[in-house]
Parts: sequence; structure tokens; C-alpha cells
Amino acid sequence: MRMKYLYTILLISILVVGSSFVTTIGGGETLITTKITKAYPNPATSYIIFEFDKSVDRTYSLQVFAFYGKKMTEIHINESKININLDDNYMRGLYIYQLVDVSGKIVESGKFQVNK
Repeated sequence: MRMKYLYTILLISILVVGSSFVTTIGGGETLITTKITKAYPNPATSYIIFEFDKSVDRTYSLQVFAFYGKKMTEIHINESKININLDDNYMRGLYIYQLVDVSGKIVESGKFQVNK
């Protein structure tokens, strides 16, 4: 019964934390595999900056989606810091960002808020 409870807590923790962490249950170790080190300011008003780990693959791209699914921006990673200007197409609300490899696999994702 106690083991089932621990697995349930572990599963909920993984779902809440998101795709930035990989957990090895057998060894009890947690390995952080974050490629996006910062996304700020959050909430954003006129711009948002993404900073990437030095090990990020330069073939990756950063995609930003409105919460309802519309792709707002796609930028290929060529620097360790990217500044996205939030023009008039970015309304107040929640946005999802995804770091995607060349095959289309999501490497990392997260969210940020725009307050205008």
C-alpha cells in the first residue's frame, strides 16, 4: 500500500514538473536535462528572452504557440539568447513554448504569460 502511494506521488510530481526532468525510479536519482535555462520576464509585456544551455543543439528550433494552438513564432537556435518581440499579434494570455529537434520531437516545453 505504501509503495503504491509513493508511485502515485512520484507520477503526480513528474506530471506537474513537466518534460524538463527525467527520473530513474530504480536508482532513485533525478537527472536534470534542461536546455532552456531562463525565460524572462514572466509575465511579459513587450518582449520575452529565452536563454539556452551551452549544450543546446544548434539544429533545434523554438516554437511559440498561443494557448488555443495557433503557432505564433518559430526561430532556429543560433545563439545562446533569443529575444522575441511581442507585437500586436500577442494578446494578453497564456503561451506555450517548445524546443523542437529536426525530426519534430519536443525536447522541452513550458509556458509564459503576456500582460498587455
